This record gives sequence, structure tokens and C-alpha cells, in this order.
Amino acid sequence: MNTSITTDLTQQAPRSPRVRLGGFAHLPRLIDKARATVNDRAGVYIYGRESLLDLQFFKFTGITPDELLAKVSEGLGDFEILEWIHTQTPYQLLPHQIDSWSAWIEKLPGLNPQVRAWIAEFSLAQSPPRTDVGTLFEYLDLDDYVRFGGQA
Repeated sequence: MNTSITTDLTQQAPRSPRVRLGGFAHLPRLIDKARATVNDRAGVYIYGRESLLDLQFFKFTGITPDELLAKVSEGLGDFEILEWIHTQTPYQLLPHQIDSWSAWIEKLPGLNPQVRAWIAEFSLAQSPPRTDVGTLFEYLDLDDYVRFGGQA
């Protein structure tokens, strides 16, 4: 295991899912979670098959959580990982396809009815209630902020 690039998600949140790398929404966050997982510093953050959002990225690119985790464990930088992803996809992903997928995932209200209910419950439990939180990305940004001491 190469720990030259570490991320400690017990001390800070991963990057917002809105941050893009190579046009991919969620990829920088996914890399942060993978780095933290490799270094056993993921805290409450879930990586890979247990994360519905991560699974959407893997489904879109055709790579597996284990393959990405192995590549991240080599200590590569973000752009090296991005280049590797492009060499591993079973078909060439064109910029407009990546942009369309990213726009879709960013506006998603939740990946299933249970997630949508959870987002609504979490948002309404804030003081004051956050009725403006309606997408998975909005939920993740708010949860990260509140988790590390911010006031909703």
C-alpha cells in the first residue's frame, strides 16, 4: 500500500459530489473515499458496492470498485487516476456522454424511494427545516457541512 496521498474522512468531508474531474461529477469524492478506505480513515463514509452513488459511477464506466481501489492504493494523483479510468472503460466515453451522465446524477432526487424519504426526513430535521434540499447532491453537501460542525 502506497500512502503518499492520504485522505482522512474522520477529520474532514470528502470533496462535494458536484466537483468534477474530466467532466465526471462525483469522481473526486469517490477518489477521496477510496483513498480514505485504503488508509482505514473513511469514518462514516461508505465506498464501493455499499454506496448507491458509487455504484452508478461504476455502472457508467464499466470499472469495478476493487479495480479503482487497487489503482488508488498505488498513490496516483487525480489526473493519473482519470487517465487510467479512460483506458479501462469497455468503450470510449465521449465528453458529451460524460456531461450528460454528470448532469443527470447531479439532479437526481435519490436513487430509490427510501433514499428520497431519508433525504426529506434529514432536511426537515434541521433547525430551521431545510425545504430547499431536494437532490442527492444537495443532501450530501448539507450532511457533510453539518457533520463537521456547520449550522444548517
